[in-house]
Amino acid sequence: MTRRRILMVAYHFPPHAGSSGIQRTLRFARTLPRYGWDPVILSVAPFAYEQTSDALLADLPADVPIYRPWALDAKRHLSLFGRYPGLFARPDRWRSWWLPGVAAGLAATWRHRPEVIWSTFPIATAHRIGATLAGLTDLPWVADLRDPMAHDGYPQDAKLWTAYQKVERRVFATARAVVTVTPGCAAYYANRYPDAAGRIHVIRNAHAPTDPGPPVARTDNDGGSDGRITLLHSGIVYPWERDPTALLQAIARLLAHDPRLDERLRVIFRAPGDESWLRAKVAAAGVQTVVEVAPPLAYRAALEEMRRASALLLLQADNCNLQIPAKLYEYAYSGRPVLTLSDPAGETWREATRLQLGPCARLDEPVAIAALIKGVLDQALPAPPEVNGEDYENRSAALASLLDRLAAPSRQ
Repeated sequence: MTRRRILMVAYHFPPHAGSSGIQRTLRFARTLPRYGWDPVILSVAPFAYEQTSDALLADLPADVPIYRPWALDAKRHLSLFGRYPGLFARPDRWRSWWLPGVAAGLAATWRHRPEVIWSTFPIATAHRIGATLAGLTDLPWVADLRDPMAHDGYPQDAKLWTAYQKVERRVFATARAVVTVTPGCAAYYANRYPDAAGRIHVIRNAHAPTDPGPPVARTDNDGGSDGRITLLHSGIVYPWERDPTALLQAIARLLAHDPRLDERLRVIFRAPGDESWLRAKVAAAGVQTVVEVAPPLAYRAALEEMRRASALLLLQADNCNLQIPAKLYEYAYSGRPVLTLSDPAGETWREATRLQLGPCARLDEPVAIAALIKGVLDQALPAPPEVNGEDYENRSAALASLLDRLAAPSRQ
């Protein structure tokens, strides 16, 4: 097999902790060598991350070259009394990564001779680095859009939206291929940039199902060790994109009808990000006896917690209808039923339905959510069908095929 190299530009990479987005680059880097593509990683120095963990570093082969140029987080490193100039945070808080990233990328290109450059969003500076390196080296560039960039109503801040749009236009004007993670996102961008439609591809997110070890038995779950039903949301909760307000209102409705609800039900928000904000929301809803806001766990411990929950909660608002949380695929391989709170017109609802993960309700309808939870309390949900093929072995094969086509002309 012919060996080729790919330079992968990614902010989310070990030892970063706190986002399931880290898995996409990590799993591609681990699996692509089986298809003849050896990764060279261009990420950031660990001090750029708010949270770090060495737990996943061992998942990467020791011989993978990793470049970690410095980058400052405008919020943490450039703020004065909690405030910082907005210019330092557009298109993202790690704008300073661009120049050191380009310099490190050129050094990596000179030393390792990659045949393709790949960069991944939602940190837009990664695409700025990828675009600059592609222009300087004349290598084909693949822009990976894990989320849409400047779409209708998002980002809400007008200046940030304009900054995103500028990067987005450069992506669709110069990238040799653009990869999205949902068909809806691909169609959206094909309509917006018709000249680039033939360069847009779909490679969904996935999960590495063999990572955590032997699975918990796939059985109906009638509660935790204390007899309570445990509903778990594992991962970041966003005020706009994953607003938990209606869910908390639904729990409050159930609690009003059953003051002893806390003896039957426990809802855990594990590693939601801004814990103080969510605790305030929980207190305002008056559901502290039922809802727990919990700190992060190591990756494999978090997976194990998912496998032992009665059911899992997935939140996605209608302003994110073009995307699917990477968490969905971790949930799918947990063997536990999933309560999807989303929008029927969105990709998340459709994917949860396609994989038969469990019942769905609109994220903004407390009455429907309350009925969904009451149904779980009255009768345990069956385990969903076993998921096959939604893993990074298959996704890496698709990416390698695309890379082969892009690199082939340079070898002629």
